[in-house]
Amino acid sequence: MRRIWLIFAQAVTVCLAILFVVVTLRPDWLTRSDKQSVSGASTTLLPVSQPAPAGAAPGSYSEAVARAAPAVVNIHTTKRIVAPRIVLPPDPVLRKFFEQMPGYKQQQQATSLGSGVVMSASGHVLTNFHVINGADEIVVGLHDGRQASAKVIGVDPDSDLAVLKVELSGLQALSFLVDDMPRVGDVVLAIGNPFGVGQTITMGIVSALGRQGLGINTYENFIQTDAAINPGNSGGALIDTLGRLVGINTAIYSKTGGSLGIGFAIPASAAQKVLEQIIAYGHVKRGWLGIEPQDMTAELARAFGLERPTGVIIAGLLRDGPGAKGGLRVGDIVQTMDGSPVGDTPKLMARIAAKEPGQKIELGVYRNGKIQNLAVVAGLRPVRPQ
Repeated sequence: MRRIWLIFAQAVTVCLAILFVVVTLRPDWLTRSDKQSVSGASTTLLPVSQPAPAGAAPGSYSEAVARAAPAVVNIHTTKRIVAPRIVLPPDPVLRKFFEQMPGYKQQQQATSLGSGVVMSASGHVLTNFHVINGADEIVVGLHDGRQASAKVIGVDPDSDLAVLKVELSGLQALSFLVDDMPRVGDVVLAIGNPFGVGQTITMGIVSALGRQGLGINTYENFIQTDAAINPGNSGGALIDTLGRLVGINTAIYSKTGGSLGIGFAIPASAAQKVLEQIIAYGHVKRGWLGIEPQDMTAELARAFGLERPTGVIIAGLLRDGPGAKGGLRVGDIVQTMDGSPVGDTPKLMARIAAKEPGQKIELGVYRNGKIQNLAVVAGLRPVRPQ
């Protein structure tokens, strides 16, 4: 009996030793079947927004880039400036003496770089106003190496957009993504010419929508993205993973001049309206009421007898302007526009600007403790002088 027990104990010891060796040296022998099932399942759940095309690596956006990149151009501008040859002393008498010397000032050339997007086969290029502002010469460089001088068709400083025209054939245009706007978390790609190094692609996500109050433009409704945007990217394309134009890159938030992961783009819907109106009229037509609005505060709400600080106060009114002709008065509090709450001042002004001149606007205003409904006809907002 004792002999049988010893044989059993030795057999168990040998089996445990063999199992230890197998687990240590060849663990795949025990898990191969499980791995095969997991691998088979993962092939149907690729973490990409669209099936990878033939020849492309999984998760690659090369097809989107190939579709959009030829429509993104480099913009080189030259501006002639007059600058003093020497640094003037602080003493006003000496400064005046040096300023009267012949040859005190000399003409210099300042150059800058930016990006743009070809929007039509006939040569219309959309870019930022600040990219070409004050330029004496504008040269557009295409993806295929061709270059041509560009003519300014029109500008819109309020949205920081400008439309150029180049006389070249065989241009590839990029289409707007208007009906299917991006959502927060969607992958986007920024294409431009950062620091003048040449066309560059960066990737990120949509971080936020409807950013405003940044003090960049008069009318703000930015797409925020963490795709790297640097100086030179301005006017370039922000595209989705299908190569469609989501927005025009226009600004970054930075304390150093480089990308910190907070960039802003003008939405495609807004850019399309500006493009169409500049091509048609040479400028953008916007609705206007001739009012000076002011945001409501808790203190003002109590003074006016309101329970909540909602609406926008009419702090100033242009005499004989559209608002005054429609019955608005200084001190009125606009609560609704076309039946919807107005929000704050930037939102109200943006909604008014979106109206066609001559279009009727229904305003609900709080006056003398009561809500009154006014029908106001939008006028044409005066074109901002250059």
